[in-house]
Amino acid sequence: MFADVVNERARVPVAGKSVIAEVREIRLAEALIRLGARLQLLEAETSLSRERIVKLYREITGASPPKGMLSSSADWFLTTQPNIHSSLFHSIYRKVRSFMPDDDRRATLNALIKSYQLYSETLKAHDEEIVLSFTRAWTLPRLFDAGVLRLNICDCCRGRFVALAGEDTSDFVCVLCM
Repeated sequence: MFADVVNERARVPVAGKSVIAEVREIRLAEALIRLGARLQLLEAETSLSRERIVKLYREITGASPPKGMLSSSADWFLTTQPNIHSSLFHSIYRKVRSFMPDDDRRATLNALIKSYQLYSETLKAHDEEIVLSFTRAWTLPRLFDAGVLRLNICDCCRGRFVALAGEDTSDFVCVLCM
């Protein structure tokens, strides 16, 4: 369902007062809110006004959106449990993204939504806690694109784990093998 909303948006550009385009933006915002997206993410990914997003958020969740800025620090992704979860999510995301066309302007968001659903469903199926919020999952590829984070290969298990881009990769041992 969520992917369909994203794909529909890619086909119809937001122009002036198009009711259909606005409905698609609202459906996209609704899908993102249901995944747990924060206000700043919704503003970045939709063309809806802040007031409209806040009203929609209240209508869907029954509460006001959380206050405060999004964390842009890479440090959270490097602590033990978040590192395992963000490494798992990023592996899913890379695989899903590889199946999407590069010329699709919504491919990244579409891949994020599908990847986050897979990540969440996998953890729920194993009665595990979901550590990575959708907003942090949205931030993760941006930190990779900015050259702040990269994947390191563990010398013991050969798994790929999120690490700082400037770290020495020789003799890297992941948090699971330590």
